[in-house]
Amino acid sequence: MSSSGTVRSYDAVVVGAGIVGLACAWRAVQRGLSVLCVDGATPGGGASGAAAGMLAPVTEADFGEEALLGLNLEAAAAWPAFRDELEEAGGIDIGHRASGALEVAADRDDLEELRRRLAFRRSVELEVEWLTGRECRRLEPGLSPRIGGGVEAPGDGHVNPRAVVAALSSALERSGGEIVTGARAAVVIRDDRVEGVELEGRGRVATTAVVAAAGAETRALPGIDTDALPPIRPVKGQILRLRVRPGASPLAARVIRSPRCYVVSRDDGEVVVGATVEERGNDLAATGGGVFALLEAARELLPDVDELEWVEAGTGLRPGTPDNAPVIGRGGPQGLVWATGHYRNGVLLAPLTGAAVGDLLAGDEVPASIRGFSPGRFANRAIATEDPSPPALAGSGT
Repeated sequence: MSSSGTVRSYDAVVVGAGIVGLACAWRAVQRGLSVLCVDGATPGGGASGAAAGMLAPVTEADFGEEALLGLNLEAAAAWPAFRDELEEAGGIDIGHRASGALEVAADRDDLEELRRRLAFRRSVELEVEWLTGRECRRLEPGLSPRIGGGVEAPGDGHVNPRAVVAALSSALERSGGEIVTGARAAVVIRDDRVEGVELEGRGRVATTAVVAAAGAETRALPGIDTDALPPIRPVKGQILRLRVRPGASPLAARVIRSPRCYVVSRDDGEVVVGATVEERGNDLAATGGGVFALLEAARELLPDVDELEWVEAGTGLRPGTPDNAPVIGRGGPQGLVWATGHYRNGVLLAPLTGAAVGDLLAGDEVPASIRGFSPGRFANRAIATEDPSPPALAGSGT
């Protein structure tokens, strides 16, 4: 598009070039629409670039989130076909591995917590198995001898989110979509309907459909009346990246988890340790306490973490909602579609969210499994968008 004030028209503009936004844009182009994807930073510069990329419907399953669990399981089943199509269209290996996960206990409190989670997961008929400490170490020899037991979830896996961003960007542009970065967007609304998007320093883009996929920044999206915004809040996560030394054995074959951390080992030697869960507003600073807590939690599971090369400490802001579930669907002014609020499951849910938004933009209805996650579920509810609880370190999250 022109870098001056020239107006250009698109069938849809997607605001946010993370994994979810790019998936929505790609699917919309495949439905025959002209699509522009815009981002104030770079593709994957937010939560997508900081994520570990776990595809973990089982080990992320929690009490009271049965509806979300069903959606997550559906998304996990969709990932192999999505991977094949994306790698062919984008020309990039996205590092998808059906590795399984092993959630282990380093002390008696952990054992009690894992047994509680095991009972819940069995009650909803998830594929899980209790293992003794010895059985855990037989599967993963690098585990500490302190490990007293664990739960195997063979259906969980992981993907490299930075590679997914690159593949989606390539697939979108190869399909005829466009990406504009480094330009903040404001939605232009007139007479309660979308009329366009104003790009900072680049002029007006005309469109009748805008997809709000800006993650934790959704509530800061200019041009939308406050009453129309879903209750999204930023939830900070700190994450560490290390690397196996040349010639050394992989740290683990599976995703290794405890109640305090997770450890993801990639084929290229990268090891990701995450992630804190902190209610700190828009703070993105990596802290000594966060780094220490994550390293300590990882070392008590896999002592060879001490031998890894340090790469970086990163942070991201997850888009949280009051029920920890995504916001997908139409809401507010005519032409506005929401694809946000995915919290810990943005990478996992990208195939389903992208397909559903593509359907909406093409004039179709979303699948029944998506309908319960529309922004309308928050209507007429007094919901705080800030959580006053203290920050928790070394919690879960992708």
